[in-house]
Amino acid sequence: MQARTTERGPAGNRGRRGRAACMMEAPQYRPWSDLPPELLGLVLKRLPSLADRVRLRAVCHPWRSNSLLQPLPLPFPWLTLPDGTFFSIPGGEVHQMCLPDGARCHGSIDNWLFLMRSDDACTLMNPFSKTTLELPIPLSFWQRIHGEYDPKQLLYKLVVPSPLDISPDSLVAALIKDDDNIGTVCTSQPLIATYSVQGNSVHRFFDAALFDEKLYAVSVFGQLFILELCRNLDSNSTINRVIDSSGDFHGGPECISREVAFTYMVYLVECAGRLLVVKRFIRRLSPSPDDNIFDNTQTPGFVVLEADLHSNPCRWKRISELGGHALFVGQHGSKSLPARECIGSQEDCIYFICDYPHPKYFFESIS
Repeated sequence: MQARTTERGPAGNRGRRGRAACMMEAPQYRPWSDLPPELLGLVLKRLPSLADRVRLRAVCHPWRSNSLLQPLPLPFPWLTLPDGTFFSIPGGEVHQMCLPDGARCHGSIDNWLFLMRSDDACTLMNPFSKTTLELPIPLSFWQRIHGEYDPKQLLYKLVVPSPLDISPDSLVAALIKDDDNIGTVCTSQPLIATYSVQGNSVHRFFDAALFDEKLYAVSVFGQLFILELCRNLDSNSTINRVIDSSGDFHGGPECISREVAFTYMVYLVECAGRLLVVKRFIRRLSPSPDDNIFDNTQTPGFVVLEADLHSNPCRWKRISELGGHALFVGQHGSKSLPARECIGSQEDCIYFICDYPHPKYFFESIS
């Protein structure tokens, strides 16, 4: 009996010591919800994708509340695709938003989607809060000015002087144009059913942007106009041409031979206190069987010009740097962001989307 007791005793002691050790180690494994906020912040700062940040916040309530307290760099912006979906560059993901029945997305401005219902009524909707604002843009005026045209085939770009999240009664300027680049600007107020129309086929507005609290529009030929933004939409607004198309506007980048045929797109965007026009040059690689000039093309280069509004006369001048910013350009909207504040973006780079004005010109790719 003693022999057996002596023989088994050490094993029994080891078992008790092992169980005691396990009990001592158990408290070291804390739940993920107890992750210190500073470590959570380090993880978030390494996520350039907005979708990834949302997924992290959805893990548990402590992570959600703690993540809202973290000072984070701007996430890489989503690009609005012509079919109303959204493309995330870091992860290469395409996202869809739930839209009201019968509504179709025709663009966006900041956090708001520009929707058109089946009856051609226009609405702004915040896809996160689901807040909606009726936008009084009576598209019947387009038929009166330019003849019959399907409103759903037109291209729309919105410009606001004040963020709609803060000022829902802000003026909204909508550049509306067809695939012949005939553009008209309609200014309206979401909370007041009133509007005014500026421009006609003579001006041929191609893009518009807000700069120094003034609304500017550029033609495809390089003419720059300033359009009066007036809250009294019943009054007659004025349009003044401030830059002619002479000077540095004409001509392509050095990488394109003068013998090569090309077309170009024009984008107007504010960047670091400067008003810029970006010319994206498009070259056909081979003839298209259906005469679609945008089939089988590439973008070999850009020309970026600054509006020198202090010279006499005002003029365009070429620039070779963006001051550490990144540009995101498209026909539905353009934006500049400091690259150091937007995780994942590169300084002095231009990100663009192939969003041509008519459905037969739509590209699937993002560049």
